[in-house]
Amino acid sequence: MTAEVSDLVAMAREGRPRAVARLISMVENGSPRLREITGLLCADRPHRARVIGLTGSPGVGKSTSTGMLVHAFRKRGMRVGVLAVDPSSPFTGGALLGDRVRMQDHATDPDVFIRSMASRGHLGGLSWATPQALRVLEAAGCEVILVETVGVGQAEVDIASLADTTVVLLAPGMGDGIQAAKAGILEIADVFVVNKADREGAQATVRELRNMIALVERPWKPPIVQTVAYRGEGGEEVVDALGDHLAYLEASGELVRRRHARARDEIEAIALTTLRSRFAHLHGDRRLDALATRVLDAGLDPYTAADELLAAVG
Repeated sequence: MTAEVSDLVAMAREGRPRAVARLISMVENGSPRLREITGLLCADRPHRARVIGLTGSPGVGKSTSTGMLVHAFRKRGMRVGVLAVDPSSPFTGGALLGDRVRMQDHATDPDVFIRSMASRGHLGGLSWATPQALRVLEAAGCEVILVETVGVGQAEVDIASLADTTVVLLAPGMGDGIQAAKAGILEIADVFVVNKADREGAQATVRELRNMIALVERPWKPPIVQTVAYRGEGGEEVVDALGDHLAYLEASGELVRRRHARARDEIEAIALTTLRSRFAHLHGDRRLDALATRVLDAGLDPYTAADELLAAVG
């Protein structure tokens, strides 16, 4: 017998890993009870977790760095959640790196929740279900939630609208400085981490970043932290930098603004998804084809055609 949604939410609030995992699976799979789940999760929310995004090109050591940060936050007594968004399997649609082998040191810690999620073709380095999964981990009492993105490069900027703090990882010898300039990563980074700092070229990467930061007028100047994540070196310094950024967000009012924008984006995404569903249900393709013909042949302008389509969807 499957547990009722209310029972699952209650057990998740108690921090039971199986209930947390089950709810995230239901969210990720678009359960018919998703609306009910979300309603229960939003009721009587005890706190809001800090959401920290980690992004960067493939090979910079995101998973190893995430594991290092989990260890550093746990040393400070904080309950930590991890959402690791991976590429999707072309056969199953599941996460290709779902075992998270680089984070197995924390697998038996009851105050660490680690979950892989498949991107399932969603652009921007995240899964479409990430916001709802964050809410599940928040309900489970996580004080900090680390979101590790796919690592697809220049399209990977969605994390900036989802996280309170965005950490951009780079590594020496990978051309990351040039890629950062191309991708506009300078605008989304709140903290830069130069990982693999024991390699040749690390100081050159740091200098290049400093020069780039100096060219941009921003009220918050992203700090640059050097780490050697596979040895656990630099994790405390990164957590300190994250704490400094949180203090800035709270003092400036930026934290409230970012979270308000996040709620707006989520509402808009749900509304657009619902609209597309209604469109498909009302044989929208046929209506759209008919309107396209009228635009081409009968002098109907596309704005009026769009108004007619929206009126039909209702």
